[in-house]
Amino acid sequence: MTEEPENINVEAEIISEPEGSEVAATDEEAVMAEAEAVITAAEELEAAKAEIEELKEKYLRLHAEWDTYRRRMNEQREEDKKRATEKLVDNLIPVVDDFERTIDYATNNGEAGMLDGTKAVLNKLIDALTKGGVQVLNPQGEAFNALEAQAVQMIPDESVPDETVAQVFQKGYKMGTKVLRPAMVVITTGGPKREAEE
Repeated sequence: MTEEPENINVEAEIISEPEGSEVAATDEEAVMAEAEAVITAAEELEAAKAEIEELKEKYLRLHAEWDTYRRRMNEQREEDKKRATEKLVDNLIPVVDDFERTIDYATNNGEAGMLDGTKAVLNKLIDALTKGGVQVLNPQGEAFNALEAQAVQMIPDESVPDETVAQVFQKGYKMGTKVLRPAMVVITTGGPKREAEE
């Protein structure tokens, strides 16, 4: 009889041990908590990625706007420089005309010494204008171009194609694509028709 109570106590101890179920419940809660943490981290990562993309787009937009602004300012500066140079050239053109008239007078009246000096000064002045971007329009013997020359007289000449510049009364001047002053020319009429350029 003394042995039976010992067996009962052992069974009671085995039955009263609920540790396995508590461990299982605790593991399940830990796994659930870990899964929630992973989901939260994934959501935060996606939010961070979206924010980075938004900031990247803002940066690229700002960078493009800055490039456009800088390009426009450079273009504006270049345009202002051209205007300033055009005004200078406009003021110098009459001086060139005077030089050319002086040389013409000296040539016709035999002033050889004056002629050489004046030619040298004129060449320096024209060289300075050319370095500043000025192109002299002297279309002698070329086809008449109404955009760069003004016909002040027409003379009959059948030996050259129609509308050939026979004489230049006054040279023209051009900067880039802008004609500062068209050349004043005499053109021919009565010759064969000029073939259109390709």
